[in-house]
Amino acid sequence: MSYTVFVTAPSLHPAGLAVLQSAGCNLIFLAKGADKADVDRIMAENPVDAVISRTVTLSRKAISSCQTLKVISKHGVGVSNIDVEAASERGIPVFVTPGANAQSVAEMALGLLLAAARKISWMDGELRSGRWSRAQDGIELCGKTLGLVGFGQIGQKLARACLALGMKVQAFDPGIGMVSPVDGVTMVASVDELLGSSTVLSLHVPLNAHTRKMIDASTFNAMPDQAILINTARGEVVDEPALIAALQSGRLYAAGLDTTAEEPISPDNTLLSLPNVVLTPHVGGSTPAALAGMARGAAGNVLGFLSGTRPPASACVNPITLSSTKE
Repeated sequence: MSYTVFVTAPSLHPAGLAVLQSAGCNLIFLAKGADKADVDRIMAENPVDAVISRTVTLSRKAISSCQTLKVISKHGVGVSNIDVEAASERGIPVFVTPGANAQSVAEMALGLLLAAARKISWMDGELRSGRWSRAQDGIELCGKTLGLVGFGQIGQKLARACLALGMKVQAFDPGIGMVSPVDGVTMVASVDELLGSSTVLSLHVPLNAHTRKMIDASTFNAMPDQAILINTARGEVVDEPALIAALQSGRLYAAGLDTTAEEPISPDNTLLSLPNVVLTPHVGGSTPAALAGMARGAAGNVLGFLSGTRPPASACVNPITLSSTKE
């Protein structure tokens, strides 16, 4: 049987494309520059069996209008651009590809941390502008404490790297509890318990009703003076005006951000003018290796489900739908 698979992007890594093509799938891609309205239209006009969701919104309207839709897989792990509630109401499972981009995101977080702690991007800019500005007030990380909000595969990989630098590491993750899966990491019972001793706070949580703006002015006030924030999760997890105020006042030493509340970031966003901010355009999980893993995983998710070989329930963000589908 030939399935119609809609990829909400102009392309898919060849590793995933090969999986779909070998199964004889009819593939639909989103044109470059297309938006949510185009996704809605394509879903309404085509007999789509499965969606591989990239960054463009997959709305309630799109999900409701496509009566042939049976399964959705995120190309990655963050599903804030998918109306999961609408999918659940129709009994449509939404899968993710956990771990496929973990190494790349962890390495980006480490890179942002080193750049922020030592003002690397600022000094690079100074030199390129003809100024010999030798910043000598950077933070030496050995002996400092890293606090991890979320301790999944990304956080665990970052923890091991920072332990190797000589940092102390503590983490909070209600899904893991108080026994650390990484030797040398101390688990704590709440985010508040992390803050007082974390010179570096790194975020590794999904965006949902509980995490939206969970990092706010009270967070920054509870952290040690001259602390660093690293965010490779979602921009909306942070109260951005509070972050800007903390950076401008010197309450925070620096921030390394792979994601912001508005993407693409507005040209007049104050973050762009702050010398103690390192910014990247949400590409932590976009190395060729990570893209291959996510594409292969997403293709495997939708084909496995459609052919009756279900992906593991742990990869499904709305597992209640699995009990309502045919065996």
